[in-house]
Amino acid sequence: MGQGQETKREKFVRLAEARTNKIIDMLQLLGNCSNSSAYDYTQQDVDKIFAAIEAEVREAKKKFNKIESKKSSRFTLD
Repeated sequence: MGQGQETKREKFVRLAEARTNKIIDMLQLLGNCSNSSAYDYTQQDVDKIFAAIEAEVREAKKKFNKIESKKSSRFTLD
């Protein structure tokens, strides 16, 4: 950042880029679980996983749109 303190915009860009890339990396890692020669899963498992991810994406997006969101619990397949 050079001189002085980081602006709010610079801080947002730095954190948002890092966090978005971390999420993308984790989604790619999750995609590795699709290898059916190494893992056993059902379509119901897949649907539940992606429903949970999509719900969290909607909640995060609401925060940017200033709509009240609920705090979600941790995900489990069971």
